[in-house]
Amino acid sequence: MDILLYFLVFIPLVKLKTKDVRKVVQILDTIIDEYKEETIPQKRDWRTYEQQLSERIRTAIRNLEPLIEEAVSNIEIIKAETRGRKRKLTLKQKVKLLLLKHLIEKSNREMSNMLMIFSMLSNIDISYKSVERLYSDDEVILALVNLHSLILKKKGVKNPDCSGDGTGYSLTVKKHYASEAQILKAKKNKKSTKKSKNNAQFIFSFRLMDLDTRMYIGYGTGFKSEQEAFYNAMRMAGSTSINSIRLDRYYALQMYVKFIEELFGKDLTIYVIPKKNATIRGSWKWKKVLEDFIKDTKGYLGEYFRRNQSESGFSEDKRRFGWKIPQKRPERIETHNFCTSLWHNMLWLGKN
Repeated sequence: MDILLYFLVFIPLVKLKTKDVRKVVQILDTIIDEYKEETIPQKRDWRTYEQQLSERIRTAIRNLEPLIEEAVSNIEIIKAETRGRKRKLTLKQKVKLLLLKHLIEKSNREMSNMLMIFSMLSNIDISYKSVERLYSDDEVILALVNLHSLILKKKGVKNPDCSGDGTGYSLTVKKHYASEAQILKAKKNKKSTKKSKNNAQFIFSFRLMDLDTRMYIGYGTGFKSEQEAFYNAMRMAGSTSINSIRLDRYYALQMYVKFIEELFGKDLTIYVIPKKNATIRGSWKWKKVLEDFIKDTKGYLGEYFRRNQSESGFSEDKRRFGWKIPQKRPERIETHNFCTSLWHNMLWLGKN
């Protein structure tokens, strides 16, 4: 193993070659095993965790009303057509209703019936169709975008170190994404002349998380692939100045490194694990990624494995809001996905 350490530390980086990168990739499993043995896992204090979770929920509920009010106050609606029915709900009420419905996981019809029960206090009596239309309401979506920016501003998210990951949500109760994904991977190498019928059964979601605050700074929905969700999430976070980003091996390609560099600038540090057929040909940013990987592989892995928080975030979201999206139209599916990201951020707003 001393020879291995010598190879990792004293390799002449100025003359970095493709074969040098591939040699390290070949022994990467051994290096990872050593890294795990040397790293002491942190144990969670469940009593403290439950107390913190309760406080986060109380903080989210306290901040919900003033944040929504501020989000809608920046929106000025000018209607060219003044005719038609008088609106039963203000924009503030619409946004609040949509987010509360998402939190308590009620269907459109169930939420409408609940409003009828509380109509004596709220004077709100609307049909389930009105609740359903909130997902397609342009004014509501604009207010949600404002709310997303306000939450990040209130938390003070600046120059974050990020992690990105993707997952899938089922559009039907008949098939669960996690189990179906394993079946699809098993069939990946088998040729079939039949057209796939899975496109309308799952959607993909990609979220970019700030590791220090666990806030999502960008999210994206993909109806055809995780790649589509990735590009949408990155563009949403494009106005944010990011220090570093960690992505899984799927994105260890020069095309993705180039896209990220063009979007966030050259000062960004990128952590990906090179594939077995990696080559040093490409941009200087790609060469820098490979150089960092070679120079201090265990230190590089320490930074890279921080992306586990993204997987933890998805697990948290699915346990709280479910693994199924009960919407059918594309814009409503996307709004539902957005609400999950907003509530995730709201519930981490109270974390010190």
